[in-house]
Amino acid sequence: MAKSTATYWNALHPENQGRWTPLAGLEGMAEELTLSRDALTGEYTRLTRFLPGADTAPFGGKMHPYPEEVFIVSGRLYDQAFDRWLEVGCYASRPPGELHGPFKTDVGCVVLEVSFPQCVATGDSASPALPRKTPWSTNKTG
Repeated sequence: MAKSTATYWNALHPENQGRWTPLAGLEGMAEELTLSRDALTGEYTRLTRFLPGADTAPFGGKMHPYPEEVFIVSGRLYDQAFDRWLEVGCYASRPPGELHGPFKTDVGCVVLEVSFPQCVATGDSASPALPRKTPWSTNKTG
């Protein structure tokens, strides 16, 4: 099975506000909009929107055993693990196990995420694994 597909549409247009859902464990601080997902592997592409004033410090940083890519679409986000403000255009390709966060934002931020939970680190390489879905607040490593 392949990732879901869609023709062009504007995920940031106000008419699509209803497609955003609160991010589990971060209700009132962050929302997500899944753009595509592979139901078999768990691979997904989504937008995460941190609302102005969001601060995930009570949940600590997080890491997971799979790689992901992130791109700052709008606003800015502070990543405490790197002691760095991420501005529009910042990009990272995170290796499995890399600590990131906690995060905070003063003006809000939209992040494009591409995650590969089917590629779990095993030694020196990444190998396919069954997808896992865990809420942010209950599993800081998942």
